[in-house]
Amino acid sequence: MAGIYIHIPFCKQACYYCDFHFSTSIKKKDDMIISLEKEMMLRKDELGTESIKTIYFGGGTPSLLSSEEINRLIETAKKHFQIDENPEITLEANPDDLSKGRIEELAKSAVNRLSIGVQSFFDSDLKLMNRAHDSIEASSCLKNAQRYFENISIDLIYGIPNGSDEQWRANIEKALAFKVPHISAYALTVEPKTALESFISKGLIPEIDEEKAASQFFTLIDLLEQNEFLHYEISNFGKEGFFSKNNTAYWLGKSYLGIGPSAHSYNGISRKWNVKNNTKYINSLLEDKLPYEEEKLSKIDRYNEYIMTSLRTMWGVSLNTIENRFGESFLSFMLDQASEHIKLGLLELDGKTLSVSRKGKFLSDGIASDLFMIKLR
Repeated sequence: MAGIYIHIPFCKQACYYCDFHFSTSIKKKDDMIISLEKEMMLRKDELGTESIKTIYFGGGTPSLLSSEEINRLIETAKKHFQIDENPEITLEANPDDLSKGRIEELAKSAVNRLSIGVQSFFDSDLKLMNRAHDSIEASSCLKNAQRYFENISIDLIYGIPNGSDEQWRANIEKALAFKVPHISAYALTVEPKTALESFISKGLIPEIDEEKAASQFFTLIDLLEQNEFLHYEISNFGKEGFFSKNNTAYWLGKSYLGIGPSAHSYNGISRKWNVKNNTKYINSLLEDKLPYEEEKLSKIDRYNEYIMTSLRTMWGVSLNTIENRFGESFLSFMLDQASEHIKLGLLELDGKTLSVSRKGKFLSDGIASDLFMIKLR
């Protein structure tokens, strides 16, 4: 099982918190699509005979592409790779791109899952983040999308400065009222060199309140679990049968191919990442050159990768996998590092599975890093 991720590096405008790779100019969109097709052709043998079960359009804002352009890229993937008979094909989309007519078009395409970047149902939040849509568009697009798509996920952001706990609870309840089967929720983080960092440093926006973010995270868990959502990954909640197959494959260590500028690829042995520049990406592929760097993963790298991804999921870390894949010394090291976290109730050891407790979930990445084996050079 493997997946293909296609990065569409264009946005209408820059959200204040975003540090993903994108351009607000779409002048090179036609050249970019040709380059994406060229990259797929040049990398057609990388996944061997593995069956591709997911295709994921991320960005940027993939919904800026027309349905014809999206289908063209899907057909290119089908031409060069072993695509499953019924793959999950996800399109990330912003509410302002999802008019009734556009949704009807997408419903006729090969896309069968929408991931909609709602972020908040409150205009005050959306303005603070510089989102291109408003709360009316957020609600309208969901109503229209549900007429044509069953498999819909929405993104929400918590820990927003000036956002109250009552407002966050109302956001979750609004999402639940739409009965979407999947919700992804992320704490607002201040990334370097973003507008948000600049505004906070100048005192124009309050600093992120970590305690408030943690409180809102646990409110999220409680409300969603009460409504039969499974918390299958730290930031992701799904009804039974509606987990993101694409993202689940990442967390379970499956191979994936990243197509497009800044896209990452992983095959269990090495990690590759494409150049983070649209012009350099396009020019390289015009010359039939693949614009990526590659890192061969050592045994320690692979162990750390497994710890980081597995601890984020409800399936946890398998002690048998650690011993069989990395050896007894790695297992002993991990259990020794985990012992203090187990005493503090942040980790739970249940038989042959180590997982993050409810108490430790908001701290999962930090806990995972404590279990990492450090390479001494």
